Formats: sequence, C-alpha cells, structure tokens
Amino acid sequence: MNIIRILLISAFALPAFFIMQPGPYADTGYAEATFAGGCFWCMEYPFEKLDGVIDVVSGYTGGHKADPSYKEVTSGRTGHYEAVKITYDPKKITYPELLDVFWRQIDPTDAGGQFVDKGSQYLTAIFYHDEEQKRLAEKSKAELDSSGKYDKPIVTEIKKVSTFYRAEEYHQDYYKKSAAGYKNYRFFSGRDQFLDTVWSDEIESEIEQNEQGEKYKKMSQKELKKKLSPLQYEVTQKGGTERPFQNEYWNNKAEGIYVDIVSGKPLFSSTAKYDSGTGWPSFTKSINLEGVVEKQDKSYSMVRTEVRSNYADSHLGHLFPDGPEPSGLRYCINSAALRFIPKEDLKDEGYGEYLKLFE
Repeated sequence: MNIIRILLISAFALPAFFIMQPGPYADTGYAEATFAGGCFWCMEYPFEKLDGVIDVVSGYTGGHKADPSYKEVTSGRTGHYEAVKITYDPKKITYPELLDVFWRQIDPTDAGGQFVDKGSQYLTAIFYHDEEQKRLAEKSKAELDSSGKYDKPIVTEIKKVSTFYRAEEYHQDYYKKSAAGYKNYRFFSGRDQFLDTVWSDEIESEIEQNEQGEKYKKMSQKELKKKLSPLQYEVTQKGGTERPFQNEYWNNKAEGIYVDIVSGKPLFSSTAKYDSGTGWPSFTKSINLEGVVEKQDKSYSMVRTEVRSNYADSHLGHLFPDGPEPSGLRYCINSAALRFIPKEDLKDEGYGEYLKLFE
C-alpha cells in the first residue's frame, strides 16, 4: 500500500464491521456487475454518475479469507481483490456499456497491480454473475485486445463471481467524503495521466455527449473570438498566463462562485479561496468533481499539472501540491478564465442551488 493512501486513510479510519453484502434489490429486476480495477476509491465515482446505476459498493472478493479487514487484504495474503459491486437497471444501462466504462478506468496490461498500487489485491478482473456476462466480458476483452490501443497484451482476468465482502464504511463514497484527498490521490497515483494519454482521442466527443453538455457546451472558435476579450482568448484557448497581481480576481474577497468564462459551468467557490501570495486567484478545491480536469503539462521544460475546464476544454491554470491543509492543493487559476458571480446574484443568474455553500 503506497504512502499516499496510508496518509489519507488515517484521517478517516473507523472501527470496521464486516458483513457480506446482502441483496437488497431482490425482485426489482435490477442486475449486478462486479469489477476489480485497483484502488476501489477510483472505481466508485465513474459508475455512480451513470444513469441507470442504482448503487456502487466498495469491497473485497475473489479470495479465501472470510470477513477480511482492509489491513488483511492489503497484506496480499487473503487472495482478495479490491473491487466494486454495481447494482444497475438493465432497462436503462446495459452490461456492455458498463464494460466500456470499466476499461476506461484501468491499465489492463499491468500484471503487477494498478499504477502506484502494486500487489495481487490491486490486479484487475471482471467477475461475471452468469454465463451471458461471461460471454460479453470475453467478447469485450477480445475486441479491446485487437484494437491496437495497447502495445502489450491485456491481462485482466475474467472470473466467476464469489462472495463479496463490503469494505469498511470510511471507504464507501470516499470521493464524496474527501473530494480533495480523492483527487489528490488519483492524480499522484498516475491513473489520470495514463487514462488521458490512452483515451485522449475520444475525450472531446465524450464531453460533447455528456448529459449536461447542452447547458455547458463548447463554442466554435468563431463564437469564442466574438465572446471573449483578447486576453481571455489568449488564456483559455492558447494556454496563456496573465500577469500576477494585475488581474481581476487575485484579491477579490467577496462571497460568490467563479464560473468558466466560456461555458458558464461553476468551477470554484469563494469558500475555498485563499491568499497564496502568488498574485493569482488560488483555491484549495473545485466546486465539484466534474467541473475541472487535470492534465500533464510539459511546456517550458517543466512538468506541471494543467487545470482545464471539463465542458469547454479551456485552459484555466495549474494545480500544485503546496496548498493549505486539509487538501494540500493549490488551484492557481487565471482571472481571465473566470467570471465571478456574487452570492446575492446567484439566484437571478440561475445558480441558486449554490447558495447552500454560504449557509
């Protein structure tokens, strides 16, 4: 288990009560899918946000030890995988669609674990619940293996499902309980960088097909040049950087939210803003997980983490691991990439749901 997870877990560890996950959705017509993709923290959110998914539970499966603890599983001696069990409505989402999402969260060619986490407990696997799932999983794996997307063979196993043990409560919905810690771990584990590289050719189409894409859509270059000032265009479209201490929001102390200047998508809140002394607006976290994405930036002979708007795919700034506790993160953002909406104007501008941030 890597040091990043040890530090994050210590803040949330509580006594565990292990039970085998029951079937609370009997007679509903719902189905189940079980996937192992390395750290289960990183496997919950991608499925929970899908329309048709009813529930996602983190746990342990595939091993020989009954009622294992997290400590026992991470020792690598129980035979268990960290996994997620998904309950879904097959009338709204299909098993092949879940498989597509699964492949996009992992490195299926890693025979030693996943990213920074190494050991048998972090191996990838698809646990089929019936013969039809087995057939579909094998078909999906074969298609991906022959697609040419990877230079190495796919080693993800396809195994018959076995008893699933629910993980300790502090592991459930970790991305909600510690959003900043979750994003910090995801990025520094190397998972996001790998996935961005492998699937980069499909990112734009995915953004455009997002459920909320109609409200927060990407504009054409012609529309952008008409809407944005020269500085805003330089920053958001060409990755420019405005001058420190000479920008609109670096010293703004008013209550409100900061939205993407291009799409209008809420990105940051004044509740997470602080004075970093750098001369640019600085935040410890974003408003939500979907608003921003991080990418590796190797420009100017440096390796940095670029922050971009998810929906508009515009450059916002950079992310640094030198922020204040508890997140330890500093989102250093250009004012030119943002529009500030004061708290008193949120309702009138259609952002009334964010008033709860200031209660």
